[in-house]
Amino acid sequence: MSTYQTDVTVIGGGPAGYVAAIRAAQLGGKVILVEKERLGGVCLNIGCIPTKTLARSCEILSFIKNAREFGIEVETPNINLPQLMTRKKRVVNRLVGGVDYLLKKNKIQWIKGEARFLNSSTIEVRGEKEERIKTRNTIIAAGSFPASLSINGIDEKAMLSSTQALEIENIPENFLIIGAGAIGVEFANIYNSLGSKVVLIEMLSHILPGEDEEISESLRKIMEKKGITIFTESTLISAKKEGEKYTGEIKTPQGKEKVLFDRVLVSIGRRPNSKELHLDKAGVRTDERGWIKVDSRMQTTSPGIYAAGDIIGGYLLAHVAYMEGEVAAENAMGEDSRINYRAIPRFICSTPEVAAVGLTEKKAKEEGHNIKIGRYPFSANGKAIIFGEREGLVKIVCDSDTEEILGMHILGPQATDLILEGTLAINQESTVREIIDTIHPHPTLSEAIREAALGVQDRAIHI
Repeated sequence: MSTYQTDVTVIGGGPAGYVAAIRAAQLGGKVILVEKERLGGVCLNIGCIPTKTLARSCEILSFIKNAREFGIEVETPNINLPQLMTRKKRVVNRLVGGVDYLLKKNKIQWIKGEARFLNSSTIEVRGEKEERIKTRNTIIAAGSFPASLSINGIDEKAMLSSTQALEIENIPENFLIIGAGAIGVEFANIYNSLGSKVVLIEMLSHILPGEDEEISESLRKIMEKKGITIFTESTLISAKKEGEKYTGEIKTPQGKEKVLFDRVLVSIGRRPNSKELHLDKAGVRTDERGWIKVDSRMQTTSPGIYAAGDIIGGYLLAHVAYMEGEVAAENAMGEDSRINYRAIPRFICSTPEVAAVGLTEKKAKEEGHNIKIGRYPFSANGKAIIFGEREGLVKIVCDSDTEEILGMHILGPQATDLILEGTLAINQESTVREIIDTIHPHPTLSEAIREAALGVQDRAIHI
């Protein structure tokens, strides 16, 4: 058995973990990173990157199908699923290789294996051989896994997690998705584009339950126009196999509906990878579901042990994990850093994209704000018309007295990039006047943001 001495041990090589390791090394620490599988975690391997890679292929397919609108004649496109999957793997492998390079560049030792605490300063790693690490500080970034669901009448082979949905060998004719959060909506759009007849079920009142209802309902109409069947305030109550397919019964507000499907994706949230860490031996407390408790310094209940990323619950987003990892590393190396959750951008790579930051209209009212709203449709934006992507809008929620921006919500082309302006505005406590007084380049999609800001004051120009 080998024993190592180190300043910082990072458990987990995903977005929070590898960033924390690099930041600790930048600050002069001797760092060991423990990861039992591939570097990059869920995001790079089975989450953000492969999902967005497939979504991009679907966008290209849509462009080709609509090429005639742009004066280009093309043959009817065919989907080469093996080649599509090969490209996805190539993108993932390139980025995972980049993380490996960064660890080597920063002289970080990677021990491959599964970590667990023996006490607050000793970690056992079980891999090809058993090893121990004596560590001055530890950063737990062990991530999360998809929540599962058992449904009577459905074989396990027909049930897919989000991980399995990225590795299909055949496109199902009929595809059922349970859960219309970000993951469910993204896969609904992907599989619809690939040719599946998609049915999406959500138990709450609208798809994307955490987002602005106006935006969610606008996206729902677009998805339904594409042929995606959506049931809200609904649940799958039974299923029966008939030949090679299943017949499911859905309870809806109007009664009961029957749906046909080959495969079903369960997309109902995630659970923490905390069970096998032996956190109790290190004095690290969790809540009743296993999420690790931390303060604004990412400090756990045990001195010298920090946690970041999905393992702490809250915002299960890679870009949030990056920041949490940096803060944890800085504090592990003796600095005094605090996490800033004031402006957290969130997005869904649907078609068109959805992105948001700050409060929804409903949430702003619930918090006691008197609000004003500014809206601007992409159908009036020059660049969107040039792109042939005219669906959607920009919506700004602000305080009616101060006109401070409380939330920005975008449904439309390149929304995931455009939301940065709203993120910066909310982080800096900006007012709509500061967006109005900023010259936006023309012709660009960003002009829609300024027009929405003008709309708050009932003075939009181009509508």
